[in-house]
Amino acid sequence: MVRDTTVLLDERRIFEPSEEIKKRANVKDWEAEIEKGKNVEKYWAEKAEQFEWFKKWDQVVDESNKPFYKWFVGGKINLTYNAVDRWIKTEKRNQVAILYINERGEEEKITYYELFVQVNKLANALKNLGVKKGDTVSTYMPMCPELLIALLACIKIGAVHSVIYSGLSVGAFVERINDAKAKVLFTADGTYRRGKIIDLKPIADEAILQCPTVETIIVVNHTGTPIEISELSGREIFYDRLLDGEPSYCEPEQMDAEDPLFLLYTSGSTGKPKGVMHTTAGYMVGAATTLRDVFDIHSDDLWWCTGDIGWITGHSYVLYGPLLLGTTTVVYEGAPDYPDPGVWWKIVEKYGVTKFYTAPTAIRHLMRFGTRYTNLYNLDSLRILGTVGEPINPEAWMWYYKNVGKERCPIMDTWWQTETGMHLISPLPVAPLKPGSATRALPGIEADVVDEDGNPVPEGKGGYLVIKKPWPGMFRTLYKDEQRYKDAYWNEFPGCIYKAGDMVRQDEDGYFWIQGRSDDVLKIAGHRIGSAEVESAFVGHPAVAEAAVIGKSDPIKGEVIKAFIIVKEGYELKTQLIEDLKKHVRYELGPVAVLGEIVQVDKLPKTRSGKIMRRILRAQEMGEDLGDTSTLEE
Repeated sequence: MVRDTTVLLDERRIFEPSEEIKKRANVKDWEAEIEKGKNVEKYWAEKAEQFEWFKKWDQVVDESNKPFYKWFVGGKINLTYNAVDRWIKTEKRNQVAILYINERGEEEKITYYELFVQVNKLANALKNLGVKKGDTVSTYMPMCPELLIALLACIKIGAVHSVIYSGLSVGAFVERINDAKAKVLFTADGTYRRGKIIDLKPIADEAILQCPTVETIIVVNHTGTPIEISELSGREIFYDRLLDGEPSYCEPEQMDAEDPLFLLYTSGSTGKPKGVMHTTAGYMVGAATTLRDVFDIHSDDLWWCTGDIGWITGHSYVLYGPLLLGTTTVVYEGAPDYPDPGVWWKIVEKYGVTKFYTAPTAIRHLMRFGTRYTNLYNLDSLRILGTVGEPINPEAWMWYYKNVGKERCPIMDTWWQTETGMHLISPLPVAPLKPGSATRALPGIEADVVDEDGNPVPEGKGGYLVIKKPWPGMFRTLYKDEQRYKDAYWNEFPGCIYKAGDMVRQDEDGYFWIQGRSDDVLKIAGHRIGSAEVESAFVGHPAVAEAAVIGKSDPIKGEVIKAFIIVKEGYELKTQLIEDLKKHVRYELGPVAVLGEIVQVDKLPKTRSGKIMRRILRAQEMGEDLGDTSTLEE
């Protein structure tokens, strides 16, 4: 592959939108829309008008109890009603809502009417199990239609859902489900991955022994792995059997705008995962508005976001955003390179995908195979591309632009987080693009770069990314930990502004260039995992006395884990122990914890109070100056 050094070295190189893109765009004037968004309340009130409300709001945003902001105060609404029910009264009734495809080439098409019937049946079944408004339902499922139906059914009756990513293992599973105090668990026999069936139910079976709040386990026979009824425990029931005889209509629960919608756990800089709580109306408005405007969604689009529903990308832009807009969403189960590295492009050609959204990690991985597969398939249906999860390096941007988009499709490089619920920094299709930059804050969003004291930094200088005004898709708190919510996000700088935890700089055009995390959160293949969480997993092994981990640059994953461990007396870090440690960490945290290197050390750099100074390890790894070591333990 030819290295495009002009792009890598000159951030002033700009790609202008085509006339075709500008003519079709929902938002035709980028600057005018940003100006319009400065009147925050009026802007978001207009965006909220796209939904059907049982009762309109009395106040757009309530800032009286910062940082516990409230949106669309007094409004009554139901997300599932807006994502499913309202479409069956229109010409979209028989339009495909969900196009499920797996790596074996199997497909299932579910229309909006069929989705309506299945969601209602399951909602009634959950009610019969005793699930009430405010109860928590957890899922540990593959990317299959039943997962989407389960989440929509929960919301229909006012239950709070908490998705556990199916790549996580027993330890992480137990911690999340117990913290959420889930009443019901959805799981499945297994999932498809690179030609194999990965068993999920045995993991769920082991974990559930430590989860006392779970009263019922609903089992989806997804891969066809035989499970006899006699094998089920007294609190387990098959998904299909649960739905038998249930009526096909369920009255939607009228939810207050600020009622909890879902809990999603994300790693932080301390060991305990954070239960990010999103609420109903603001999240709806934010997710739907940003998908429509950033990706210019129209009625004839086929939308494909490759994210997993175990993460926020899957919530906002695989499930809720697309259905709230009444479009067709592709749900794919499988790896991006199986049965060969052309599988994604084959799907684009076969079904005519128009908007495609994936992670830079996946792009870098597929770059290794050159242009053979992108040239093998006709990708002319594509109109807009996007990236999510981490900053995209200019080289990957150019490969994506040239070989997937054929130099026709603008790339929407989106910055946002689990906590934000929606895109905050991103171009619109009519914006001039710079490879590697997420461009500017979206209309209705006020972002800035500040120093350690909260003062704005000069153009071109790095600093902390902050959001200065509330936005509708924002999380409302950390579950059962309001103090941590305030301390981690809002108390760092004066004026109660949101600290995103990323370092960033702005260029002369106001474009943001994300530089990476400012805390001890690792970002592996777009997934966040806390350093302390990984260290805790290491110390859980009988051979390890202490551990510290840092992120190590990786050309495919972005980062992998480098671990520094002190072993207990009687142990030596040899091949067998290294393999045992890798298996142990994978067992505790799942395959998202990608270990690149494990080294044995005699001691770890610590402060006098005993806190591990990971920045010292990072500086040593990079051959950089160690900086201020005045607090370092002798």
